[in-house]
Amino acid sequence: MNSHLLQSALIVFFLLLWEESGCKALSLKPFLLHKISGEGGGGGGGVQGAEGQVGGINSHQRRKRSWVWNQFFILEEYTGDEPLYVGKLHSDVDKGDGQVRYVLSGEGAMSIFTIDENTGDIHATKRLDREQQAYFTLRAQARDRNTNLLVEPESLFIIKVQDINDNEPKFLDGPYTARVPERCPVGTSVMTVVATDDDDPTYGNSARLVYSLLQGQPFFSVEPKTGVVRTALPDMDREIRDSYLLVVQAKDMIGQMGGLSGTTSVTVMLTDVNDNPPHFPRKSYQFSVPESAVVSTVVAKIKALDLDIGLNAEIDYRVLDGDGLGTFRVITDPNTQEGLVTLQKALDFEAKSSYLLRVEASNPYMDVRFLSIGPFRDVTVLRLLVENVDEPPVFSSSISRMVVSEAAAVGAEVGSVSARDPDNINSPIRYSIDRKSDVECYFNIDSISGVISTARPLDREINAAHNISILATEILDLSQVGKSVVLISVTDINDNAPSLANDYKTFICENAEPGQVIETLSAVDLDDPDNGHHFLFSLSAEAAGNLSFYLRDNEDNTASVLTRRAGFLQQDQPVHFLSVVVSDSGGLSLSSTNTLSVTVCDCDVHGNHRSCNYQESPQHVGFSTAATVTVLTCILTVLCVVMVTLAVRHRGRERLMTDSEREVRENIVRYDDEGGGEEDTEAYDMFTLRTLNQTNQARHDTDMTMPRLVTPEDSADRNLFQVLIRDRLQEADLDKTAPPYDSLQTYAFEGSGSAADSLSSLNSLNSLESEHNYDFLRVWGPRFKKLADLYGPHEVGGLPRCPQIREKQPFRQRVTWDH
Repeated sequence: MNSHLLQSALIVFFLLLWEESGCKALSLKPFLLHKISGEGGGGGGGVQGAEGQVGGINSHQRRKRSWVWNQFFILEEYTGDEPLYVGKLHSDVDKGDGQVRYVLSGEGAMSIFTIDENTGDIHATKRLDREQQAYFTLRAQARDRNTNLLVEPESLFIIKVQDINDNEPKFLDGPYTARVPERCPVGTSVMTVVATDDDDPTYGNSARLVYSLLQGQPFFSVEPKTGVVRTALPDMDREIRDSYLLVVQAKDMIGQMGGLSGTTSVTVMLTDVNDNPPHFPRKSYQFSVPESAVVSTVVAKIKALDLDIGLNAEIDYRVLDGDGLGTFRVITDPNTQEGLVTLQKALDFEAKSSYLLRVEASNPYMDVRFLSIGPFRDVTVLRLLVENVDEPPVFSSSISRMVVSEAAAVGAEVGSVSARDPDNINSPIRYSIDRKSDVECYFNIDSISGVISTARPLDREINAAHNISILATEILDLSQVGKSVVLISVTDINDNAPSLANDYKTFICENAEPGQVIETLSAVDLDDPDNGHHFLFSLSAEAAGNLSFYLRDNEDNTASVLTRRAGFLQQDQPVHFLSVVVSDSGGLSLSSTNTLSVTVCDCDVHGNHRSCNYQESPQHVGFSTAATVTVLTCILTVLCVVMVTLAVRHRGRERLMTDSEREVRENIVRYDDEGGGEEDTEAYDMFTLRTLNQTNQARHDTDMTMPRLVTPEDSADRNLFQVLIRDRLQEADLDKTAPPYDSLQTYAFEGSGSAADSLSSLNSLNSLESEHNYDFLRVWGPRFKKLADLYGPHEVGGLPRCPQIREKQPFRQRVTWDH
């Protein structure tokens, strides 16, 4: 069975090769792919056609062809309404009596291809696309209608889909971007564009493409067969035009009419080459530079133009010659390619007021192909004018060093400084010390002469050097201030006595031998003599006759304490005290007496201390740890008791507060009462209420200076206020349940009204008088003058005016006091 399948596959492969080679016989006399089947009689089989044995496939017996068909090709993309006729299968066994039934199987059988079982006609029911499937392999069977047995061996055949030109070329990688150097030769390859066509390249011209350029002439061209894009013009200049947009077309059918086409775009960018030398826009430049310009700062900028970009546009600047050579320098700004003129030396308008420089600009990278254009450099002239500036005073030395002894008296001269005005005005100078540098005011300076002197005693041991700043100010222009630094070193004198270097704690064993060294002493001195320290050690006069110890000066600034005897016992004397005198070797020798304590200890045979009865001196006695803890515990206990007591008393007072008092604290009540008028300054005279004893006197003074209307009701009201306030104050003072803080008490009292009769028409004799006659307001005095002016008789247009009268309300007085 496997050998039969292999045989059939080789036959199919042979047929495909035959067709690709251009042989057309298959479409005229197609072959039968005959498969041996056991149902066909069990004999050997093969593939036979009109030409006999095919492809060298051996058959033991030559048979007569039984299968006959006429066509095996079908066009793709058929758009008709009826099924497309493909071909006809026929067997010689079929006598036309309807006893043979044809059956089709394989790829697309019954779904795409159908067969008339009576006639063997094959039709395609669907539109086919060769680009999806180029051929179909099917099997044909001829069976007896009655017995359903094969009357012919099963035959394998192929239906091939014939191509039509239904696919346009496509640029799968487009659009394209390419770069080419400017001024490149004609024919320089830019890039290659490639289009693909899905049609069958072996059948006709449907997939044979031709390239052409729709846009981009005359600068570029494209090869028709390869699609290589090349330059077509020489000397294309990037500085004129730096990019080109090309449209390339690919057309099938060898470019003939009716062929399909596709396009793509190609953006060609011209890259830069160094074909443009730098040049200055101007042949000369002039700048002004103030003479106060700081060294290393930029005082001017120049720029040479270069139409190139990138590395080709980089420019180097240098000074060729001129009287400013050495005073100025030109460097390149790497970001802007500008020439930065920097100052190398300080300027002085009085010494030189102008400078000339010749500056060259050149490209560091050059292309030898374009040297014929000309030199890639340019030169310009710089004129720098120095501007006169009012400069601050200049010291003869910016840093001065002086020396003074620490024994110098107050007012002693230390040294002097001098400064001058560098300008032509030559302004007088005034000197001063910047007190930020001499906060403790150790020195003074004479404002005219610049002499520095001491202002207070000096101590080298506290401050061995002073760094002060001296200011020089022009008298004619106080804004011009110069500055100088003065370093003052304080020299040493012997004013400090030496002392022992440490607080020695010396121990001696009871079994110590005579002449044994028990301690080595050293000393320190705050002074710093030029020849170094040399200390002398000795015992004081009181200790010179000590029978237990003696002192030996080692003459190397140390001394040894030695035992004079043996037999030291703790119970006899646990601690021995020695008075050691330390002296220095200065011109005026200074000395100090130091007490050295020697404690007697019980030691083992190796000299290790086992027990010592060490006694502290009184200055070292302090509280023990237990005593300290006890004291702190007592203090904390007292503090806790006090805090608890205060909290209990505070809570007790809070419980005595009444609800009314809480409301006084927590509520704010706003009253909006209307007074008696603009000039009624007595109604709310709170000062009178606070100074009750002076009320009558103040009232009397007011009556003497201003006439006013006094009524008995006024005195009665005031007396009533005084009594009310006094009673309330006394109640608050005697109230034991009052809160322990100030509270606000408010009392309202309504007065008896104005001394004048009511302005309301309710109490008037008649409405006519109350509405029109207000002459009585003028006789009431100045307090009612404004009302008289408002409501008095006026003539308006010959007719009396009748103003609208507002009824005067009785006023209220509200008293507020703090307790």
